[in-house]
Amino acid sequence: MRGFLASSIGVTCAAALALPLAPPAAAADPSAAPPTSGRTARSEAYVPGGTQSLPLAPLTRDRAPGAAEQGVPRRDVRHFSMVGLVWDNPATELHGHVQVRTRATATGAWSGWQQLETHNADHAADPGTPESTSGRVRGATAPLWVGESDGVEVRVRAESVPDATSPATRATGATTAAPAAASPLPTGMRLELIDPGEGVPPAAAPGPEEGPRTTGMTTESVAASAVNADLAPLGATEIPALSRAQTQAGLGTQQQAKPYVGPRPGITTRRGWGANEKLREKKFVYTKKVKAAFVHHSATGNNYSCKQAPSVIRSIYRYHVNSMGWRDLGYNFLVDKCGKIYEGRAGGVAKSVLGAHTLGFNSNSMGIAVIGTYSSKKPSAAAVKAIARLTAWKLGLHGMNPRGKTYLKSGGGNLYRKGKNVRLNVISGHRDGFVTSCPGNKLYGKLGSTRSTAAKYQGR
Repeated sequence: MRGFLASSIGVTCAAALALPLAPPAAAADPSAAPPTSGRTARSEAYVPGGTQSLPLAPLTRDRAPGAAEQGVPRRDVRHFSMVGLVWDNPATELHGHVQVRTRATATGAWSGWQQLETHNADHAADPGTPESTSGRVRGATAPLWVGESDGVEVRVRAESVPDATSPATRATGATTAAPAAASPLPTGMRLELIDPGEGVPPAAAPGPEEGPRTTGMTTESVAASAVNADLAPLGATEIPALSRAQTQAGLGTQQQAKPYVGPRPGITTRRGWGANEKLREKKFVYTKKVKAAFVHHSATGNNYSCKQAPSVIRSIYRYHVNSMGWRDLGYNFLVDKCGKIYEGRAGGVAKSVLGAHTLGFNSNSMGIAVIGTYSSKKPSAAAVKAIARLTAWKLGLHGMNPRGKTYLKSGGGNLYRKGKNVRLNVISGHRDGFVTSCPGNKLYGKLGSTRSTAAKYQGR
């Protein structure tokens, strides 16, 4: 959408694009729990790792589509830990405020009202790509991590906007003097309640004389692991860190001609954070190379522990795929507040995997999301260091200087017309390619030092 110019809440990092034929949560997630009804939801069987999808209804006497105030009254539901709001048409902006409060399962206490970031379409597949035109994609807010909960209430209130047809507006051109009317809310709004599940148990480690074990791994899990086979054994939960000398020694003949490659950081694989590989599309999609890295924040809030980070990632993954209709998790990598790096979209951490993180600039780039919201809160030093280490290695594989500039061709839908060559920092913030507050002022302010640190890791 058009950023904080269109809303008092502002644009954040996290997802949407193209019109669905059926609600993705029902169509794409075989483990998704059906919408609850009445006040007896907690008595129904609890299925971990599912999505409850609740339709919003008008909260006033106005029953027309797009009514200015809609929501879900306080109710009992099955367990969930992340909440988001989706609607039918991803091209429709939500001009309004979304507030949610939840009941913690551990204490039975209700939280205060929390805001969901409403503008989210700046994270998306590029216009005209198969992912964006699949017919399954929906409009969406950023998701919010709330911790394990079993009760929810949500209210959505449309913003009042000046009436452009009023005599006062036409005569003076002023927007403040014109009568205000509530902007219609998007049609088909549904509250998505996501339970991350327990993850996927890792395969047992092989003995000293055994090959890699794949017992308990699905065909999809084997495929997602095999693309990292040059870096770690099949079924590995972690790709080990290497020194710069070890990294250089492990490069192929052509890669060794590029001397400025930073040491490979440790990376938790998709198996390590418990990805259910049956949710995503099977095939992997690649771009030509990685010329730039876009830094994001997930806008899911900061109320998580590092131990919970895999659960947060599983929830974002489920929200991107089942609720929003994407082919896989949108980001190429994620970083938690303790500085741990996680593999995002499947296809291989050393490869040029096409993501859905920066609308119009997904080709020849990668997206890194720091888990949390960093508009007013400073990111941890560990997270900032992790970005520098990751970019020094991955950009170095493609001969890119973290302190340098590069050109990316716009795919459209952003600040630039489709086909325009745009000069950007090799390490850019999301807002450098779109009118958005992402990755938050506090994280964006760290990118200058991140570029210098990453270049030092490369030996420049």
